[in-house]
Amino acid sequence: MSSSDDGVAPSADSDAPTIGDGEDDRRNLTSTERRLDALARRLLGSAPRHSARARLLEFLVFGAKQAWACVFGALLLVAIVAARLWWPDDAPLARNDLLVIVAALLQIAMLVFKLETVRELWVVLVFHVVGTAMELFKTDVGSWSYDEGGLLRIGGVPLFTGFMYAAVGSYLTRVMRLFDLRFTHYPPLWVTVPIAALVYLNFFAHHFVWDARWVLLALVLVVFGRCMMHFRVYRNTYRMPVLVAFGLVAVFIWFAENIGTLVGAWAYPGQEHGWTLVSTHKIVSWFLLMMISVVLVTLVHRPRPPDAERPAVGASGT
Repeated sequence: MSSSDDGVAPSADSDAPTIGDGEDDRRNLTSTERRLDALARRLLGSAPRHSARARLLEFLVFGAKQAWACVFGALLLVAIVAARLWWPDDAPLARNDLLVIVAALLQIAMLVFKLETVRELWVVLVFHVVGTAMELFKTDVGSWSYDEGGLLRIGGVPLFTGFMYAAVGSYLTRVMRLFDLRFTHYPPLWVTVPIAALVYLNFFAHHFVWDARWVLLALVLVVFGRCMMHFRVYRNTYRMPVLVAFGLVAVFIWFAENIGTLVGAWAYPGQEHGWTLVSTHKIVSWFLLMMISVVLVTLVHRPRPPDAERPAVGASGT
């Protein structure tokens, strides 16, 4: 991989292929992740550094880490699709209640099988609360709607919906560890926290007053415009503008939304009588929601700069 090929510039690095950045970072992995890290080093360590095989392995390891980071969200989406396709409408246990139980079991399994740390669970719970509060308001004003069935709900909101927001938190907290994310020019918390609060407030306020999303979007672009994210894959560390990362995650969430609405898990206005593609304007909403999400995660995983002895090659401002 090279900066000319994929828009991501590699940094100088050692030959030791690890999930983290060394022994200190491997201690931040869960016990299951440390075992997987050791297995990966045994399987992949024999590849010559600059060979085609090494480049292919870098790509495969990147994909494997991403899949591992989003395992909770992926399994929850599979459960939502499966429940809509195969769970009987007249079953004694309502479909929405089934999804609440499945989501809770998935979260428990994440802890039992050492896929998530207890510290990270607190962030996931905050995502759950923040997301559920938004769901309660948005369904009340008619932004989207869910099936009426089930007992495990608050008003018109089935409780499994909070786990969908928790899935975003789970992904972000885990990707911080798995890729040993480092940042240059990351804005201070006294800047990012107020912006995140304004973004969250606008999700509610724009129904009553002027919608400030485009002003907030411009503010996010300015504040994070110089920020670069450094992520370790296998032997190499690469860099990417944080804004690009925000955008990519927002697009993938939009794809997941289309899958969820396609199977009828929820519906936007205009989809009640037949599925249509979710508006691409939702990508902007998810992009802004990423601002809130990243700020919540950085309260647990504080942004760290790259190691001074291994600066990113060609990174602007380093």
